[in-house]
Amino acid sequence: MNFNESEPIKVQMERLIRAKQKEIVAELETLEPTARFHADSWIRGNEGGGGTSMVLQDGDTFEKGGVNISVVHGILPPQAIDKMRADHKNLSGSGIDGSAKFFACGLSMVLHPNNPHAPTTHLNYRYFEIMDSETDETKAWWFGGGADLTPAYLYEEDAKRFHNEHKQALDKFDPELYPAWKKWCDKYFHITHRGETRGIGGIFFDDFDAKPPLEILRIVESCFDAFLPAYVPTVAARKDQPFTPEQKNWQQIRRGRYVEFNLVLDRGTKFGLQTPGSRTESILMSLPKTASWLYDHHPDEGSEEAKLLKVLQNPVDWV
Repeated sequence: MNFNESEPIKVQMERLIRAKQKEIVAELETLEPTARFHADSWIRGNEGGGGTSMVLQDGDTFEKGGVNISVVHGILPPQAIDKMRADHKNLSGSGIDGSAKFFACGLSMVLHPNNPHAPTTHLNYRYFEIMDSETDETKAWWFGGGADLTPAYLYEEDAKRFHNEHKQALDKFDPELYPAWKKWCDKYFHITHRGETRGIGGIFFDDFDAKPPLEILRIVESCFDAFLPAYVPTVAARKDQPFTPEQKNWQQIRRGRYVEFNLVLDRGTKFGLQTPGSRTESILMSLPKTASWLYDHHPDEGSEEAKLLKVLQNPVDWV
């Protein structure tokens, strides 16, 4: 896209996520013989803004998936700002003592394939801005997001492709970004009560304002562009692969771990559910349609399931 200095960053970010939603949905539908995403648009009541969830369920390739955008604005009360200061250093000393205006927009996507050999994936890129409630002066802004891969069965070539595409997307701007954001991803998606990561990682960042906003916008666009070549070839290769009932059962167990992270630990889920006027269905779209919890389950030593678990307990540098 053509970005420019004369237009507000929030306007350009909104245009980017709307374009990427259309592009991603169109490409994902090429993996489905007949199923299509359907649009579910919503308005944030009297709070300000809304969004569109593009949702697919019971497809041949994807059991459930969503590619959602939201563009919301309104007033943050003082207690909300105080709570956000703990996670966002650029709010410290911002001169906001009472309530403030905010703007937030982003694209969030989760895809759960039917075939246990095809990995679940998650992507989210967002922009947040806080303005003085009287003057509209921007007091703080930041970008956040990332993309990660959650397989039930480990194929090293798939993991390497996913990481390499995102590394290339970041290296063209700053070779220090990928190693830092890869490590951040492993740390963020760690299920502390299980002692394992949710998947085999990717990239993750938050509260990012260390570069000029227009440059970060270009970095976010590059990360968006990396996703389809990082993921679609993997699903195309795995979606029709034969699998056993036992392999499907293992996928269900791994989906249970996915649910645990999203409901117990994920900061974005918590923030969304606590935001007045938020769209609950869109927030919980990330959950799989089906999942399982077996009591004290452990895979057999030396099995493919144990191979995955070993990597989840000891993250690997894939590229």
